[in-house]
Amino acid sequence: MQKHRPKYLDIPKIYFPVPSIVSILHRISGVGLFLFLPLLLWLFAGTLSSESSFATYQAVVANPLVKLILIGLLWAYLHHAFAGIRFLLLDADKGLDLAPARLSANVVVYAAPIVALIVGVCLW
Repeated sequence: MQKHRPKYLDIPKIYFPVPSIVSILHRISGVGLFLFLPLLLWLFAGTLSSESSFATYQAVVANPLVKLILIGLLWAYLHHAFAGIRFLLLDADKGLDLAPARLSANVVVYAAPIVALIVGVCLW
């Protein structure tokens, strides 16, 4: 019996379960945080060194595009942290069954952007 397999993968039509989305976003957020680390370190250094560098920091952060980037980095940090805690619990054999695994994945997917928006709007 021959199996008729597709010759290509149509990625938009593939259904990904929520735990796999959490895993993929965990990796993407880790890479994003690593790539933007020099920007974050430059911004943090600008707040501490002198008054003129703090004024430069304020001018850079006042730009709405920079604020959106920082809110995106805040989401990346929160998602990476929440997913990391979830993965640590899974490594400790907590929540391995289907229902708790899906619940914890949904908590990570929804909690990270909500907390990022709340903190981002409060700091805007």
